[in-house]
Amino acid sequence: MATQNHIRNPLEWGWEHLKQTGQAFGSAAQTMEGTWEDRAAAPPTVRRITSTDIKDALSAGWRDFGAVRTDIVFLCLLYPLAGLVISRMAFDYGMLALVFPLIAGFALIAPLFGIGLYEISRRREQGLEARWTNVFSVVRSPNIGSIMVMGLLLLAIFCLWLFAANFIYTVTLGPDAPVSAVAFARDALTTPAGWTMTVVGIGVGFLFALAVLVIGVVSFPLLLDRKVGVGTAITTSVRAVRMNPVQMALWGLIVAASLVVGMIPLLVGLAIVLPVLGHATWHLYRKVVV
Repeated sequence: MATQNHIRNPLEWGWEHLKQTGQAFGSAAQTMEGTWEDRAAAPPTVRRITSTDIKDALSAGWRDFGAVRTDIVFLCLLYPLAGLVISRMAFDYGMLALVFPLIAGFALIAPLFGIGLYEISRRREQGLEARWTNVFSVVRSPNIGSIMVMGLLLLAIFCLWLFAANFIYTVTLGPDAPVSAVAFARDALTTPAGWTMTVVGIGVGFLFALAVLVIGVVSFPLLLDRKVGVGTAITTSVRAVRMNPVQMALWGLIVAASLVVGMIPLLVGLAIVLPVLGHATWHLYRKVVV
């Protein structure tokens, strides 16, 4: 008897993707051992780039965004919504002093959230169909174990940043939580202890951001593109920064400034800034690593 065609409704479609994602993560968890090992026959080649290459990468990122902007904007709205929810929870649970570190620290884990965008740009580059659903295909990558380990590393750095920010606040303004947002702003902007907290916090945050830039500027795209270990991905990223210090500093400034602009209107601008930067990161990787 012939099988009757069946058009799945959105719930069935979503459940099927959730099952596939869960199976992929389960398989990845079993293969995470040895993810630091070098699996490539030869280390990737890193080349020098110019500011023109960065401009070209941003232009290509904008074109990729334009090709799938409707679906991607809707998907990336989850990020600002999550940021607003986390900020609200911080207010409710007396963690007002950590609201800014939480928001600013998003830059430390942004490369992890960009992995699906890299996949879309990779598919467009190969002339394949590129849709927002391709974001989920990352979990079926043969290198998903290494990608997960790299993501956990960035999450650990993010947690260390929050610990450092809380320590700086405790040392400068005391262990008690601020009574209100107005009181916290007044103490931070009008008292010597607040000035110390702000200056030291910005300095320490810069060091964390620099560390993530050095180890992660091309790591995730490389792990998605080639069968290499986490160690190889990080050393390649370090070599890329060492060979292009001025250009990578410019890239870091562009990313930081773009994230600040995206965060100003209640984080909603991130729905546009994040996908453009994500796509551009893939094209920057292509220019740096050959």
